[in-house]
Amino acid sequence: MREPPDRRGGGEVKQISRSESNRVPGAPPTEMMQLHTTHEALPEAGETVEVAAGVHWLRMPLPFALDHINLWLLADGEAWTAVDTGIALDPVRDAWRQALAGKKLARQIVTHFHPDHLGLADWLEGETGASLWMTLGEYATAQLIKQQVAGFSIPAMLDFFRSHGLDAERLAALEARGNAYGRGVPAIPATFRRILADEEIAIGGRNWRVIVGHGHAAEHAALYCDDLRVLIAGDMLLPRISTNVSAFAAAPANDGLGAFLASIDRFTALPADTLVLPSHGRPFRGIHARVAQLHAHHADRCALLQAACAEGPRTAAELMPVLFERDITDAHQTMFAIGEAIAHLIHLEQSNAVKRVVDNGTIRFVSTP
Repeated sequence: MREPPDRRGGGEVKQISRSESNRVPGAPPTEMMQLHTTHEALPEAGETVEVAAGVHWLRMPLPFALDHINLWLLADGEAWTAVDTGIALDPVRDAWRQALAGKKLARQIVTHFHPDHLGLADWLEGETGASLWMTLGEYATAQLIKQQVAGFSIPAMLDFFRSHGLDAERLAALEARGNAYGRGVPAIPATFRRILADEEIAIGGRNWRVIVGHGHAAEHAALYCDDLRVLIAGDMLLPRISTNVSAFAAAPANDGLGAFLASIDRFTALPADTLVLPSHGRPFRGIHARVAQLHAHHADRCALLQAACAEGPRTAAELMPVLFERDITDAHQTMFAIGEAIAHLIHLEQSNAVKRVVDNGTIRFVSTP
């Protein structure tokens, strides 16, 4: 959800989060909430499957536990518009060459800055001339992390996680990874066309409305076509795994989880039969059900954290096992897990359910009376 930006937002934590589809206490079963996938056959790398009129599905590999990303090609007159690019790996480049054989790519719209979405934008521009379209928040964040500026640097991330109780061994493993974001995004186009919230982008004679979301990324752009009743959701709405929402060093008290939940509520204004095209997993219908499931999932996580904090002050690192049902040992997963634990605790803090206690630079949270 993508080699991560060394501080936030990535796909692998979505693999290790508890599955809200079947594990949320008190939540209605998925079948009762009318959530169902629509396409069982998966496109092979370099091949496309048409999922709606003029909307073609590509599936590219990722070198993580979350082993794929969905990309989209939209028929655009005599040319095509791509939505997202894949990570910078040779097999992904080869798949693009196969998928674009005989096709003209006019532009590439990138939903957000993570490497599995932006990684090959510069390469695609060089190969095809397709310009990059992106929100300013995502383009700027990509540049800040790529250049390791201030609070977006690896040292800032390490200091932030250290303050939340992460142990020396796991901090050292994170430091040893270096700038993994730079490997996943080897170059960023020097120019881009800024897209705005609620802007209507004409593609192939149809309008696609930009729906900006927050929490997973700074200014994530989903695309909705009312004529087709299709939502290209990016990472904001996934069918079976929960989107990572992490806290990060540059904005250490930002309530990313609150912003995420408010953002997905906007999707409930869309028709119930909207076809959702996610970045991971299969296309599905049941948009209202999925939003409800995600609210229930995060409410459940927060309740467990609050109960744990009632036993005494706890660091986010100590509370990671409350959120995740297996040991997290590798650095890639650790970054997402600690970030998500902090984000949930900040959300509880913002609602006055817990308060923070700082002792010798270490932050702990305890339930309020």
